[in-house]
Amino acid sequence: MDITEVKVFPVNEDKLKAYVTITLDNSFIIRDLKIIEGNKGYFVAMPSKKRKDGSFKDIAHPLNSETRQKMEDQVMEAYRSELDNIAKGGPIPVESDEEQDAI
Repeated sequence: MDITEVKVFPVNEDKLKAYVTITLDNSFIIRDLKIIEGNKGYFVAMPSKKRKDGSFKDIAHPLNSETRQKMEDQVMEAYRSELDNIAKGGPIPVESDEEQDAI
């Protein structure tokens, strides 16, 4: 399984730095990964939903550390590239309704 596309949507919030959408093998999309600035640096949070007890449960996540590391490396590389693009005056990407409806 390969990550064939990574789309980064930066946000200007305190700890939340970006939303990310990834595509696997050009055939499966996962939305709402988040890049978070934590106490020990940046990390990628998997999409999750809030439970009745107030805790959060991942909706999708890697099953082993090797896959998680590979995914985090590609997502963070795309994030840094997007920040470089914005710093050079490039457009800030916005997730459109058309992208949401493409499924």
